[in-house]
Amino acid sequence: MKKAVWSGAVATAVLLLGSSTVFAQQTATASIAVTANVNAKAKLTLGLAAITFADADPDVTPLYTSAPVSVSVKARTTTGGNVLLTVLASGDLDSGSSTIPVSTLTWAATGGGFAVSGTNNSTTAQTLGQWSGSGNPTGSHTLSLPNLWSYNTGTYTVTLNYTLTAP
Repeated sequence: MKKAVWSGAVATAVLLLGSSTVFAQQTATASIAVTANVNAKAKLTLGLAAITFADADPDVTPLYTSAPVSVSVKARTTTGGNVLLTVLASGDLDSGSSTIPVSTLTWAATGGGFAVSGTNNSTTAQTLGQWSGSGNPTGSHTLSLPNLWSYNTGTYTVTLNYTLTAP
């Protein structure tokens, strides 16, 4: 029995000495390069696609005023990049051969970075908002038009074109 115990101890010692390489660790390393392409982006959302001023008595309603139109700007640009929102009218308000000058169609805006007020123009884009750097500013835009007795009857239309630029 002594021999069996002694044989077991010798076998265990041989096993431990022979397996020392099992306890040594091997290390391998590798790398991976990560690249994210982030380009300038601009997204503009207007809360309405059309505004209609219903006919009214000029003595009762001397100024047509739209409901506030929500304006959402999303821009991604360089640090300190100038983000610009402009509006340009397609011409005057026309009804057949009758016109109302687009310069009488004014606007007021609220929200950080939005211009407080302005007049529409068909030759020069007007600044409605201006920001520095990337972000998501929101505000509202209200249009007003005098309601005058001197207008010829008709349905007058004009298109306002908004442009958001994020360089």
